[in-house]
Amino acid sequence: MNHRNVKALLGTELAIIQAPMAGVQDSKLAIAVAKAGGLGSIACGMLNAAQITSEIQAFKAASSAPLNLNFFCHQMPKWDDGAQQVWHKQLLHYFQELEITAELAPVGASRLPFNHEIADAIEPFKPEFISFHFGLPAKDLLDRVRSWGTKLVSSATTVAEAIWLSERGVDGIIAQGLEAGGHRGMFLSSDLNTQLGLAALVPQIVDRVSVPVIAAGGIGDARGVQAAFALGASAVQVGSAYLLCDEANTSRLHREAILGATPQETALTNLFSGRPARGLRNRAMNELGCLSELAPTFPYATPLMAQLRREAEARGKADFTPLWCGQNLGACRRISAQALTLALMKP
Repeated sequence: MNHRNVKALLGTELAIIQAPMAGVQDSKLAIAVAKAGGLGSIACGMLNAAQITSEIQAFKAASSAPLNLNFFCHQMPKWDDGAQQVWHKQLLHYFQELEITAELAPVGASRLPFNHEIADAIEPFKPEFISFHFGLPAKDLLDRVRSWGTKLVSSATTVAEAIWLSERGVDGIIAQGLEAGGHRGMFLSSDLNTQLGLAALVPQIVDRVSVPVIAAGGIGDARGVQAAFALGASAVQVGSAYLLCDEANTSRLHREAILGATPQETALTNLFSGRPARGLRNRAMNELGCLSELAPTFPYATPLMAQLRREAEARGKADFTPLWCGQNLGACRRISAQALTLALMKP
């Protein structure tokens, strides 16, 4: 398969997947991309079953195109009171500065893995395409989704992860380069030294698997798309370039941060969720260090940070806001998502 024959995998005219971006998009962005001929995505990792159903219905009411639903599939750890106390002590001076009292409970830890309750909700729609982050769910869930005729892909950040996914029968593999914004999809190792840039990662994965490879990370214009195809990718997944588009829900503070930043101002951090993710540097990252051994296990670094975020944002500051964004900041354009999608495939 190559990018000129992607219908077998994506079911779309264009070899473009709009990356699912939790917190900054909903069905509006997916609809706009679908109208341009790409594969629109809905990020479901922070939505409950009712919210997911509502988003699917909104998309289906506006488009008959295929839709990608994206889910996390991590192992949910137990809540650790001790780890929270340590994390609270690390953040205490911020709570004192903002004059708020911390709530030491799993409030706001909404990143739940794919499960049978969610499968019950989406089964009536027989989704055409599902992508996973952090590996794959249990075999019984995979078998259930496959019985719907759904195409399944997942993210790989190393060749080893790609081979692991291929051995488990995925229909495609998203090669997530180190340039990408948002959470790293790594699941076989937590060692960031294993992570490769897109130009090194894609050809190595292409050489080792037989399924289509989708390039993701730092792609934001037609040159990047063509480069990914030259590396052997069958399609591309584009995320950060859509952050300033009209249909994105990116907040004012987030938009202003992107417009005022340089590529050197992105970094990997685990402060906001407990897992490494790329975003724009802000006060929390600069003062606490981007990567902290004190951050509780994903997703339980979120609750305390979310409390600080709400109070700071109410004061017009992004000091504790996860400003997810990839390295290619120049690709972020204030245009419609439909126009951006079409521009990506211009020769």
